[in-house]
Formats: sequence, structure tokens, C-alpha cells
Amino acid sequence: MIAPEAPALNARVLDLACGSGRHSRLLLGLGHQVLAVDRDISGLGELAGQDRMEALQCDLETGETPTFLRRSFDAIVVTNYLYRPLFPALLGALAPGGLLIYETFALGNERFGRPSNPDFLLRPGELLDWLRNDLRILAYEDLEVALPKPAAVQRVCAKRV
Repeated sequence: MIAPEAPALNARVLDLACGSGRHSRLLLGLGHQVLAVDRDISGLGELAGQDRMEALQCDLETGETPTFLRRSFDAIVVTNYLYRPLFPALLGALAPGGLLIYETFALGNERFGRPSNPDFLLRPGELLDWLRNDLRILAYEDLEVALPKPAAVQRVCAKRV
């Protein structure tokens, strides 16, 4: 696999459904500006007050496109989250040359526990189908992982050209 180019220092990065901020912490450490968004940002703790960090509490599933997705981002990171109606807005928020890193649960995960509802599991090839006309796919996997816990996942890294 060819390693994708990392965004330039001080890139504008969206960490969508950021949870406790593990990706935000890494991105800040790499010198980027981070917008961390989640319905509950209390898990960010002291991270929320750091320079180059904006924490935004937002219910992503109201049916309306959140206003922060009108911004432009050099990279977008989404893990362990799936709300299909946001797909078009996420693509629209990715700047030219921007990277999208997306990983979430796939069908088959019901064998391992939650999530098990098909509404929250990607169908085979769904990430590829969603992106292939708009972004250049740099890496894609549809597999079962053992760590941090057994799960069926799809993951993609793609670039807006």
C-alpha cells in the first residue's frame, strides 16, 4: 500500500463524532487546527481548551445539515460513526486536495456485538460506491479486526483531486 501524503502543517481538520478525542489529540500533536464535533463533548476534557482546537457540541442527526459543514477542511476523519444523510455534506466540506479518512462498522459486525442494527452497518463496498465518482481512493479495506476488539469494518482513505 502506498502511504498517502499527510496534510500540510496547520491544516484545517474535522474530527467528526470525535468521542473522547483520541484522533483530535493526535492531529493537534501533528500541528493541525482541529474542529472536534460530537453530540457530547464532555469526554474531551482539557483537550477542548487547547490552542488550535475548537470543540463543538452538535446533534448530527437532526435531519438538517450542520452549519459547520459549510466550512472547508483539508482533512476529515470519521471513525465508528455512520449517518448516511451526512455523506454529501461531508464531501462538499472537503477542500481540493483534501483527505478523507473514514472507518466504521460493516455488515457482519452483528456476530461480535454492537452495533448490530443494519442501519448502522456499511453494506459491502458501500464506502467505495459513495466515493468513487468524487474522490481518488488511496486505500480501502473491508475486513474483520481483532483489536481493540473484534469487529467487522470498512475503512478508506481518499483524496479530492
